[in-house]
Amino acid sequence: MDLSFTPQEEAFGDEVRAFFKEKLPERLSSQVRQGKRLTKADMEEWHAILATRGWLANHWPERYGGPGWSVIERFIFENESALAHAPRVVPFGVNMLGPVLIKYGSEEQKAHWLPRILDGTDWWCQGYSEPGAGSDLAGLKTTAVRDGDHYVVNGQKTWTTLGQHADKIFCLVRTDPAAKKQEGISFLLIDMDTPGIDVRPITLLDGEAEVNEVFFTDVRVPVANLVGEENQGWTYAKYLLTYERTNIAGVGFSLAAMARLREVALEQRKIDDPLFAARIARVEIDLANMQTTNLRVIAAVAGGGVPGAESSMLKIKGTEIRQEITALTRRAYGAYAAPYIPEALESGWNGEPVGPADAQTAAPGYFNNRKLSIFGGSNEIQKNIISKAILGL
Repeated sequence: MDLSFTPQEEAFGDEVRAFFKEKLPERLSSQVRQGKRLTKADMEEWHAILATRGWLANHWPERYGGPGWSVIERFIFENESALAHAPRVVPFGVNMLGPVLIKYGSEEQKAHWLPRILDGTDWWCQGYSEPGAGSDLAGLKTTAVRDGDHYVVNGQKTWTTLGQHADKIFCLVRTDPAAKKQEGISFLLIDMDTPGIDVRPITLLDGEAEVNEVFFTDVRVPVANLVGEENQGWTYAKYLLTYERTNIAGVGFSLAAMARLREVALEQRKIDDPLFAARIARVEIDLANMQTTNLRVIAAVAGGGVPGAESSMLKIKGTEIRQEITALTRRAYGAYAAPYIPEALESGWNGEPVGPADAQTAAPGYFNNRKLSIFGGSNEIQKNIISKAILGL
């Protein structure tokens, strides 16, 4: 299998790098590189820049507004995006709901919702996990009872990332309590402004209220907002999670973080420590191996294959590598990473740093990335998937 890029793909990479150089605002790339928090306006700004170029939904078919890229071109774009320190596209509408609607939604749903995802009219969040139903997602208890032309939804979702910004949420709900766990679930699209919805923030280890709890009390949702067939939502959920887990692997983000780690290790003379240098070498080897595996997976997809357990493998190894890089970055800064100055995480902060300016975000970045091996299906669950799909256990 030839994993090298063709001349055409190399030329595409040049085009992508030129685009980032010209269109990516320095203010945004600087914030991303330093690990500072992005505002809703920041994320929407980058969303609009990509949408204007036609590169926002880069894995959508052309008929729905995608650029018609191959999987190799998408891989190149995502890597170059991370290396340029571009803001990550908010994935819920573009990378999660969009593919589900394209594959399973009605023509009316595609015509209505897909353009609104592209132009930023709607900000979506994900209603999957619940208290007691995170890793065991099929154990969800939020109910949707049919009442004429509506479903009446009651229950609770948790860990709803960026739900404080969202005006729409796609939810897994139980529509047949008597069925087996996976067979009684449906996929609903819900307006967050509907009476009966309450969003409450959860403060994470890094001090940011990035995730939320969402409560539903007698929320009426039009039956027209049901995606696909009633009680078939588990099929759509698994399809969505394949996209999510592959994205979480984040090869490009690890490459960019690795470059920063090398810089910090040299500046702080940690590279002279043989044990520290050995840990850097170990993660570099793991990252190179994962990059090759990722290329093999996308090459198989380019040949007509569909990623299955491979997405779980990438999710496990990718999240472990990203966590190790942030752990080593914090260790490289040493005592400079210890002071916690919340204001330093915001753009425009002009206070006096303790040590190197970039050190202020090392510990918050480390703490925030502890979640990587949990969300999108914990790594323990991914190992179960691999053992069943590949080993037949």
